[in-house]
Amino acid sequence: MDTNGHNGSNGASAQRNGSSEKYEVQEHDVLVIGAGGAGLRAAVEASEAGLSVGVVSKSLLGKAHTVMAEGGMAAAVGNVDPEDSWKTHFMDTMKSGKFINNWRMAELHAKESPDRVYELEQWGALFQRTPEGKISQRPFGAHTYRRLCHVGDRTGLELIRTMQEKTLATDAKVYMETTVTRLFKKDGKVVGALAYTRESGKFIYIKAKAVVMATGGWGRIFEVTSNSWEGTGDGVVLSYDAGADLVDMEMMQFHPTGMVWPPGVAGLLVTEGVRGEGGILKNSKGERYMARYDEQRMELSSRDVVARANYTEVQEGRGSPHGGVYLDITHLGYDGIMKKLPTMHEQFLKLADIDISKEPMEVFPTVHYTMGGVKVEPENCASTVPGLFAAGEVAGGLHGANRLGGNSLSDLLVFGRRAGIGAIEYVNEGSHSLEVEGSEIEREIERVLKPIETGETGESPYLIQQELQKAMMDHANIMRTEEDLKEGLGKILALKDRLENIRVQGSRLFNPGWHAAQDVRYLVQISEIILRTALERRECRGAQWRLDHPDMDEELGHVNFIVSKDGQGEVGIESREIAPMPEHLSGLFKEEAKV
Repeated sequence: MDTNGHNGSNGASAQRNGSSEKYEVQEHDVLVIGAGGAGLRAAVEASEAGLSVGVVSKSLLGKAHTVMAEGGMAAAVGNVDPEDSWKTHFMDTMKSGKFINNWRMAELHAKESPDRVYELEQWGALFQRTPEGKISQRPFGAHTYRRLCHVGDRTGLELIRTMQEKTLATDAKVYMETTVTRLFKKDGKVVGALAYTRESGKFIYIKAKAVVMATGGWGRIFEVTSNSWEGTGDGVVLSYDAGADLVDMEMMQFHPTGMVWPPGVAGLLVTEGVRGEGGILKNSKGERYMARYDEQRMELSSRDVVARANYTEVQEGRGSPHGGVYLDITHLGYDGIMKKLPTMHEQFLKLADIDISKEPMEVFPTVHYTMGGVKVEPENCASTVPGLFAAGEVAGGLHGANRLGGNSLSDLLVFGRRAGIGAIEYVNEGSHSLEVEGSEIEREIERVLKPIETGETGESPYLIQQELQKAMMDHANIMRTEEDLKEGLGKILALKDRLENIRVQGSRLFNPGWHAAQDVRYLVQISEIILRTALERRECRGAQWRLDHPDMDEELGHVNFIVSKDGQGEVGIESREIAPMPEHLSGLFKEEAKV
């Protein structure tokens, strides 16, 4: 890793209000925005191809939502259930996504996940083993076979540790604690970005022939979420503002099991690995209730079904004292839990003073993941804007209406690698003119500095964020109606009007208020898009649970909702027909139906 400027750095300045604002200038072949699993996998691919690569991380390197994928990495390696295959994995993914997935992405993901697991192992990941010494696999919700390759309940942490070490061995330059505020375009192509360092507030203009967006999701639009502070959806709004199409943004995943107590940790994830290891859900009456919702798969039903079940039990008065349901794993005993779920034991003991080897956990659905995102080409992860690629949670299409547990980690590596290859091919295609008008840089610096330089009175970004999170909890939660969604949209649009008046005090040095002023712009835009697309999808499908349209609509089962910024700068939504599945894939479902 180069920490001293891969291609060297130059200085430049912007003229503002009669003064001069100096900024650093960097240049790379490929700029990767986001340092989770997908971003680092793309960076490794491009760097090993001999390209100069810059990696921007909003947080510290290694601090990414990838670590929250605790239970495992889904891949049909067949170590535990030899009858498993890419075909079954593909079919499970499509069924869980209620068939609005991009079927080509699902096919590539199922076929290539095993190679990415073995590659990760070769790069140093230490997976749990079977007695025969093979990579162990555990069951997970709605997977036909035991498919999740895992490292106890710390699989995401092991993935990011391995990818971090692999990245550090390349020549990639990492910009830690750096926030990107805008993508620049020339002749319709993305050619760079403006960023600032969170430590000093100094600006960096980064020229790049190709940009890979890998910034993750946007769970922070809700009050109760498993996402940490970085999950503000920067990448999807930066892409949208640059002209990229988005797909199925209404699909937000509510993970069935988040902590509910104490209040300070409400929403913190309880891994699906608990249910994978035999955890049982019970209500306040002691009933094992999942038979009412999915008699066949019980606790190992898909996440959308289990989340609705948990939500319904509480709504109908069968909840725990703190408003959740009980998840019981005590049958494993202390030794079994410490072997398979040590993080969960530590988490509940330290945060809630509960020994899960003796007592059940209290859990409730928490906002966890976003199935929608930047629309990309399956083969190379290219967005609809030349020079812009996207991979990981910020990209949409693979998971359709509901993501299978464990598919996120394999998604990161399969499509992180493909995005890297796509960027390499694009860079090598020909010459790239990277210069943009200095006035564009000046205007963006002016916009970013406005909240901190134009007086002490105005709107607080924190209060706007709190109001936004409450509005989304009240009106776009797990249950949705047209009336609620419209009321929520009205509240979000009112907040949008207040953004111009945000003011913060203090200097640029480590100023969280100033950072929040940037974040809240993304949160408001994403919330508006989610509410508008949720209004358009008038049906129940996967994560979209419309009480006023309680069934799946056959016609809507053949369309994606595509979002793009229209000519007036407003949210444009198009219902677009999904291409028919080719015979070699559709035939799999026909064969299954015959059995």
